[in-house]
Amino acid sequence: MSTDTVKAASIGDGAAADRRREQRGWYVYDWACSVYSTSVLTVFLGPCLTEIAKAAADPEGYVHPLGIPVRAGSFFAYTVSLSVIVSVFVMPLAGAAADRTGRKKPLLAAAAYLGSAATAGMFFLDGERYLLGGFLLIVANASLAVSMVLYNSYLPQIAPPEERDAVSSRGWAFGYAAGALVLVANLVLFLAHDGFGVSEATAVRICLASAGVWWGAFTLVPLKRLRDRRTPAQEAGASPRGGWQQLRATVRDMRGHPHTLAFLLAYLVYNDGVQTVISQASVYGSEELGLGQSTLIVAVLLVQLLAVAGALAMGRLARAYGAKRTILGSLVAWTVTIGAGYFLPAGAPAWFFVLAAGIGLVLGGTQALSRSLFSHLVPRGKEAEYFSAYEISDRGMAWLGPMIFGLTYQLTGSYRDAIVSLVAFFLLGFALLARVPVRRAVRDAGNPAPDRI
Repeated sequence: MSTDTVKAASIGDGAAADRRREQRGWYVYDWACSVYSTSVLTVFLGPCLTEIAKAAADPEGYVHPLGIPVRAGSFFAYTVSLSVIVSVFVMPLAGAAADRTGRKKPLLAAAAYLGSAATAGMFFLDGERYLLGGFLLIVANASLAVSMVLYNSYLPQIAPPEERDAVSSRGWAFGYAAGALVLVANLVLFLAHDGFGVSEATAVRICLASAGVWWGAFTLVPLKRLRDRRTPAQEAGASPRGGWQQLRATVRDMRGHPHTLAFLLAYLVYNDGVQTVISQASVYGSEELGLGQSTLIVAVLLVQLLAVAGALAMGRLARAYGAKRTILGSLVAWTVTIGAGYFLPAGAPAWFFVLAAGIGLVLGGTQALSRSLFSHLVPRGKEAEYFSAYEISDRGMAWLGPMIFGLTYQLTGSYRDAIVSLVAFFLLGFALLARVPVRRAVRDAGNPAPDRI
């Protein structure tokens, strides 16, 4: 073997080792921020903020933020919707800044630590402070959305096409594993709060705040291991664009990639259903089914554990059948599961656990494979701006589901009617995704297509 061959092999091995190290650091951000989505958004904040709003409500059951009459039971859903609308305005700014400067890490750090600080501040939610809770929720959700724009845009840079389904799935698996681990600690604190010398309400506030501390602490790992890369346009000193100007340019550019745009539309629809289920399931369980907080924690813990296995299993299915077919299968499962949720009897935890198991098996895989599939549709050098558009599809239109959920409850007074309304998002998303020719979309983006996609 020649000296040049040995050197080339050594360089290749070193590059692969660097890539693996960077991938492991990338996984840890899912580990860091997913605890917010699990402990705060899915389990504790919905019931907590709803009870605080009820304590502040007038005799007819309404609160009046900014003078607007809102049924206390709808306040959390409306606040989630408002947080998403705020996210729409700030995500393009982050994507444009990242593409303009090539410095994603400082922006990722700023978003992560603003979100973690807002989450830690939820320790002070008590009495009738529903407006404080709404404000902190908006800040934390918007910060998470911005950080995910930057985080997701690393995927095409740290994983070649044939690795992306697996890398993306492992990231989601890390996130769900962290969520499960912290939920176990939350469950111990909540059930044994007397033994720890705190009230039940204080235990909930500690659980909320601890998610912010966790988020901030583990963000240090990806900030150390991920590295910024400057594109040729950045090296050449291309003139900068503002956030909305960049977003308009991205949309114009996507017109030359209509199949990428078609995928984003499908994702926008079915992911809205997914995000609404995540944020509103605990409210449905506590308010409609009359389940206690400990039951909800166990149910979400079950979702987390099964989501780890589900994300990894669906990653393997994608290698055998392609990501598109696997996602379509998961949307069928979502439709059946959420439709069945309408018929759950009140006060029956066992059936709620069955529903949680069904959600867990498809949740992680749907999200992971959607992210990795989109990464194949992004033209090289435009990762941050395209993933800004992706994140707007991920979170920027996810206000519609909570809005419909909240409006349905406000008009009917029934959370069952509200939950079954979400089935439409999965049916329409399936129909739209089925029409997208993903292999042609990959070629049109100028990327090599894996054998199965």
